[in-house]
Amino acid sequence: MKSLHKFRVATGFAILALLLSCSSDDEAITGQGKLNLEFDQVFGGADLILRTQANALSNGEILKVDELKYIVSNIRLTKSDGTVFTYPKSASYFIVDESDVQTQLLTLDGVPAGDYVSVTFGIGVDQEQFNLGAAGQGNFLALAEAESMMWSWSAGYKFVLFEGTFTTPTQTDAQTFMVHTGRTGIAYNYTEVTLALPQAATVRKSVTPQIHIFADAKDILDGQNKVSLEANSMMGMGAMIMGGAILGDITSNVSQAFEVDHVHND
Repeated sequence: MKSLHKFRVATGFAILALLLSCSSDDEAITGQGKLNLEFDQVFGGADLILRTQANALSNGEILKVDELKYIVSNIRLTKSDGTVFTYPKSASYFIVDESDVQTQLLTLDGVPAGDYVSVTFGIGVDQEQFNLGAAGQGNFLALAEAESMMWSWSAGYKFVLFEGTFTTPTQTDAQTFMVHTGRTGIAYNYTEVTLALPQAATVRKSVTPQIHIFADAKDILDGQNKVSLEANSMMGMGAMIMGGAILGDITSNVSQAFEVDHVHND
């Protein structure tokens, strides 16, 4: 009888511990928390250094990048159970600037607690948002203008701004290049990116995960579509790519330029 009593006591403690554990887990995945998206610019996998670093394309052109900016928008997070959290659209427009480290960490507030396995975001301002007119852009319009991420209101936003100088095997004097994507007369050139996470981002009240994303500037010109700056040069004025069908090729490249390096859950 004494053994049976000990068994019952031990079993009772085990059940109680299990219930407390389950209760603790349930409490841990309720409420809201925060999540950080860190955008880290690279070139061909190496850290991107502005103005001094020589960066080679597969066609032999050598670039020195002076500026790289792009608009990140329409962020959505997918949980392990398939449910999707859409970050509030009014707060979902950011400018990432390689020259300003403070812009490279996007903090999302009010994210429901859960285990997130993928992230989706846009590059550029979607047409639905643009169609709201200048008054419908909120504070982002002024920010875009201050950061030179607009041509004009009628022409629209610059989705990607990529500028610097380049040389080629036959042209050793440096020429300037300017690559700006955005709305043109023939296409809108907004694109979205979905990235699976190598491990779940576990948002909790007390845990703010950080998703570290690489953005490879090489892919803008040297991705699935190969774009030659020399072929787009204009009589010694450098290469200015800001319109035409070639922006569709560059937009396709941009959609493939991002990957998740790792996730911090602390």
